[in-house]
Amino acid sequence: MQPVSLKRVIGLPLITFYGIGTILGAGIYVLVGKVAAASGIYTPVAFLVAALVVAFTALTYAELSSRFPRSAGEAVYVLQAFHWQNLSLLVGFSVVLSGIVSSAVMARGFAGYLSLFFSLADGVTILLFVSVLALVAAWGVMQSVLLSAIITLVELVGVLVLLLVTGDKWVPALANWQDYVPPVSSETWLGIMLGAFLAFYAYIGFEDMVNMAEEVKDPQRNLPRAIVLALLITSVLYVLVAWAAVTSMPLDQLAGSRAPFSSIVEQSGLFPVWGMTLISLIAISNGALVQIIMAARVLYGLANQGLLPPLLAKVNPHTRTPVIATGLAAFLVLILAWLFPIETLARITSSILLLVFALVNMALLLIKRQDAHAETMEPNRQYVSYSALIPGIGFVLCLALLLIQLF
Repeated sequence: MQPVSLKRVIGLPLITFYGIGTILGAGIYVLVGKVAAASGIYTPVAFLVAALVVAFTALTYAELSSRFPRSAGEAVYVLQAFHWQNLSLLVGFSVVLSGIVSSAVMARGFAGYLSLFFSLADGVTILLFVSVLALVAAWGVMQSVLLSAIITLVELVGVLVLLLVTGDKWVPALANWQDYVPPVSSETWLGIMLGAFLAFYAYIGFEDMVNMAEEVKDPQRNLPRAIVLALLITSVLYVLVAWAAVTSMPLDQLAGSRAPFSSIVEQSGLFPVWGMTLISLIAISNGALVQIIMAARVLYGLANQGLLPPLLAKVNPHTRTPVIATGLAAFLVLILAWLFPIETLARITSSILLLVFALVNMALLLIKRQDAHAETMEPNRQYVSYSALIPGIGFVLCLALLLIQLF
């Protein structure tokens, strides 16, 4: 009997919205206050620095996803470059762990926003939240991605509402933009870099897109375009949100808020706080859902390559989703969300992904070198190809940001 495989049903618009949704939901609704605590009025600069670090790695992912459009993308890329199965398995586990920890961050963030409505214990909220997301993720990929696209529209509305209701503060502040340009001071830039390390978490999500490769139509063409579009759109929105946040609310209040978007809107008095809280809850749900879907796909991909037990590669014939892998990912999210505070989880996620991104950039450098020394090329190898400088710079930037955080 032929094993059940994943189904190619996702086009360019949907995979782009999928990426925007997971990037937006991954951090800005939860962490803008934490970044402001480290970077102060230079929070927009911290987001710009994080965007710069992410941009080079995103282009690396764009090329690799075009060359090797398969689930468990990072593990595949590293195996192609280093030909070392144990390293590939370690990278695959790291990606799964990052997605699981990231979902735990959002489960914590969800509990923070929901506390404005109900006085449920955080542990109970997290249990209900993760259980519902696991059921949605197991339901079917088309349903999950369509739901994610709809929620992405809600996320975008939330960001636009925040920008509109704070416009009377952040638009006039543009006249004094020089005040928000950091001086050449080691202390100032240390704060910016520490903020950028946290802001980096808010950009994660583009790497999740490559793990949907086996369910995307024409992935060699659509995945690179979707990665670039998703990152460009979210980077612009993040810098604008950071600017609006630091110009419209006292920094100490912003830094201490468990629900920063709701707190910013409350300061303006121009939009119902309950409305922004509801939007934020939906946005966070989307980010967590996508991370669970991604972690399940990587577990599936590793099992398909024989690196994990075959049980995790089983696809339900009715839903066409890896149900067992999805259940395992959701269970681990639940445990981590119960055990650790939000900032610790965000730092763990960023540290893991910076190491993975450094390895992926190095993998592309090695693959390009192998191509240069190959006597013959495979026929009809149609893929996006960028300069070798891009993965080289991406490798250096990822390690630099990680070292600044550590030391």
